[in-house]
Amino acid sequence: MSAKMTDPQAISGVLRDEAFEPEVLQTERVFKGWVWDVRSDRVAYGAGEIIREYVAHTGAVAVVAIDDEGRVLLIQQYRHPIRHRDWELPAGLLDVPGEDLQVAAQRELAEEADLVARDWEPLISVWTTPGGNDEMIHVFLATGVTAADAAHAREDEEADIRVEWVPLEDAVDAVLEGRMRNGILSVGVLAAARRLRK
Repeated sequence: MSAKMTDPQAISGVLRDEAFEPEVLQTERVFKGWVWDVRSDRVAYGAGEIIREYVAHTGAVAVVAIDDEGRVLLIQQYRHPIRHRDWELPAGLLDVPGEDLQVAAQRELAEEADLVARDWEPLISVWTTPGGNDEMIHVFLATGVTAADAAHAREDEEADIRVEWVPLEDAVDAVLEGRMRNGILSVGVLAAARRLRK
């Protein structure tokens, strides 16, 4: 079966993802985790049915914090599934019911880097792995960054977070050269470089 191709000239208006909601015939939680669950859905699709299992995620926020010298704040911590200490943006789960996205981003910047920022703006929102989970992460650009009044206690992998301020262009180069592979960091750094170029 060949993929259905769309004539580029047939696309009208603004290029964007398209909402599509086939009927979910049955859904069940097949695994309950500490942070997120795994669900199995039986879905009416085309002339038949498909079964899809995926991680049901709370969603998250991340922060591209830029200082007055044009440097971006990066953190490095151990991530067990990939067996790496990868470079990341300060980020965290949307696990406080009803919490505003920007407030969540401000909380994460304080919790992970002991920083606050004067100016905030939404930068980009992305689905991280739409074939395997429903997580959307909302990335904010934060400027006017200063030290928070108090330091946060950290445990587990966060206890030995490494924090570095890196020239934004160096981070862009590291992403494009494949030296930093975290998807959220990649999208955030590239989006920030584009936004700040204007």
